Amino acid sequence: MKGISTILLLVLSNAFMTFAWYGHLKLKTISRFENLSLLAVILLSWFIALFEYSLQVPANRMGFRGNGGPFSLVELKVIQEVISLLVFTGFTLVVFKDEHFSTNHLIGFMFLVLAVYFVFKK
Repeated sequence: MKGISTILLLVLSNAFMTFAWYGHLKLKTISRFENLSLLAVILLSWFIALFEYSLQVPANRMGFRGNGGPFSLVELKVIQEVISLLVFTGFTLVVFKDEHFSTNHLIGFMFLVLAVYFVFKK
């Protein structure tokens, strides 16, 4: 159960972080936000990132083997990176419809999946 809870929290935290990092690029197309200063965008992103940290830190604490969780530190990091890539890909396809993924992107993603395999291989 701790493993699934950890992964769910990591998915949610990455959703917030992806929006904090890249959402402001789409906000420029909304009239209400088009004239935000860089400082305002930074502060908005930090505010959104607060929610990311509020989920990421508990996920790592719960999931870490040293705290009774099922994952080593390396496993947690690899899980987080793959989740980050999946969330980013979904976000890009939904929010930035003019962005496209090519064959080399898919090959790179497959190598990341292979990385997960080798990290978890006993």
